[in-house]
Amino acid sequence: MSADRLKRITIEEGKCGGRPCIRGQRIRVTDVLELLANGASFDEILADYSFLEREDIYAAIEYAAHQADHTVLQAS
Repeated sequence: MSADRLKRITIEEGKCGGRPCIRGQRIRVTDVLELLANGASFDEILADYSFLEREDIYAAIEYAAHQADHTVLQAS
């Protein structure tokens, strides 16, 4: 995990409902992930959101991977 990369993810009260965003912009991590999941390429995302940088997309992916990496306890 890259601490420098994850610094690109910001959480601010009152912005996007307090959800994780990219560098304080009004685009959420989940927005970037949904674009990727729906087949958008990095280049398409960067063209549509000119304020984003390639490293921002990697940061969103890394943030999501970090959030998903926890033990799941199942009741038996």
